[in-house]
Amino acid sequence: MRMTFRAFGFCLGLGLASAAAALETDPVQQHNSNAIWFENWIGLSNATLVVVAPNGRITSIQAASGTPVYELERGAVQDGTYRYELSAATSEREEIVNPADNGRGEPAASKAKSFTMTGSFTVSRGTIITPDILTED
Repeated sequence: MRMTFRAFGFCLGLGLASAAAALETDPVQQHNSNAIWFENWIGLSNATLVVVAPNGRITSIQAASGTPVYELERGAVQDGTYRYELSAATSEREEIVNPADNGRGEPAASKAKSFTMTGSFTVSRGTIITPDILTED
């Protein structure tokens, strides 16, 4: 199949526009000395943030609207790497392929598309830090 340069450029432009649109909605992790949260919270709701401390303790924070915020507990902070998973519902809808009849009327035909993101942050001396970038001389 032969594709002209113009058609290729058009398809490439659509792909880049789609990638840019996806990047605009991704939340960005932010922090201060004792809490993490997310900015760029556009079109997301019903969020759950699950944080696993270095000792294995699991904390779950839910927020119906807006960003969930994880705060370090005073006196119970352990230094090390904390890992998290952020999940939320987007404003996009997706078809339910096999709707279930739960006896409560018409089964739903669509549901909110889900968003999931994982990451980590570091705590040193009881404070959330931004690790220094290591360079070799």
